[in-house]
Amino acid sequence: MHKALPQRSALGAVDLALFATVVIVWGTSWLPLRLQLGVVAPEVSGVWRFGFAAIVMFGWLLAAGARIRFGLADHFRFALLGALLFCFNFLLAYYSGFYLTSGLLAVVFSLAAVINPLLAAVLWRTPPETRVVLGAILGAGGVALLFGPEILATEASRDTLIGLMLVFGATLFFCSGNILSAAYQLRGIPVLPANTWCMFYGTLWFALIALLRGESFIVEWSARYFLSIAYLAIPSTVVAFAAYLTLLGRIGAGRAAYSTVLVPVVALVVSTLFESYQWTLAAALGVLLVVVGNAIVLSRGPAQPRG
Repeated sequence: MHKALPQRSALGAVDLALFATVVIVWGTSWLPLRLQLGVVAPEVSGVWRFGFAAIVMFGWLLAAGARIRFGLADHFRFALLGALLFCFNFLLAYYSGFYLTSGLLAVVFSLAAVINPLLAAVLWRTPPETRVVLGAILGAGGVALLFGPEILATEASRDTLIGLMLVFGATLFFCSGNILSAAYQLRGIPVLPANTWCMFYGTLWFALIALLRGESFIVEWSARYFLSIAYLAIPSTVVAFAAYLTLLGRIGAGRAAYSTVLVPVVALVVSTLFESYQWTLAAALGVLLVVVGNAIVLSRGPAQPRG
């Protein structure tokens, strides 16, 4: 016996505020991520970023009298989600920043809008909707237009391809974390405490990787480095992730991921202004295809049957 899922309601004022927060903050976060690269190993920068964010979040929760104690099973879940959302996702994003501009990183990452429903379809063993398939085709075509010319150019092919593979891997980790986070919220686990513990475990994962790689736990004594850490730790990690995961629980993984359609638009503007990103006709068409493909995937569709 199948029943139809209820039609999705329009976004309310709170949903729109959460949505705008995610778009603006994450759209401007890709540049600070690249500004951290250089002196300090990405694994160590991840320790400082998420360790700082976790400390702030634990202080916030204690001041608010919120729940911070959970059972062992929940901590295993937090450790797994911390690895996906707050370690491997960002570690690959950091390394991809050595090869690609911040705007291009954001464009590829926006394919989360396509990957989220495809992963959900695989998980629930249901065929993807036609619009998801169409969006995936357009998104793949857009990425091909965006990166194809550089990959075909001998002098840039290797670096561009490496950067593309790394950021695509980061996106896969992010989407896997999305699916798990939505499932955990259905278990009644509150968003902010869960988010805080995930950051804590993400910090431990980063520290473990840094130790295994023999990296030194140093900082770069420059205003650029400290400001980028502060921006990524507080607005980008604490504020935006709380907003995104709350939005994910309120309107679902697919609709929440629509924010990633607009993030690259903001990021490309920032990249053009601060990194002198050079636009070409192929690049413009590629970005347009990615945005349109994502928008199609996340457009309002008919209610789907579910057993």
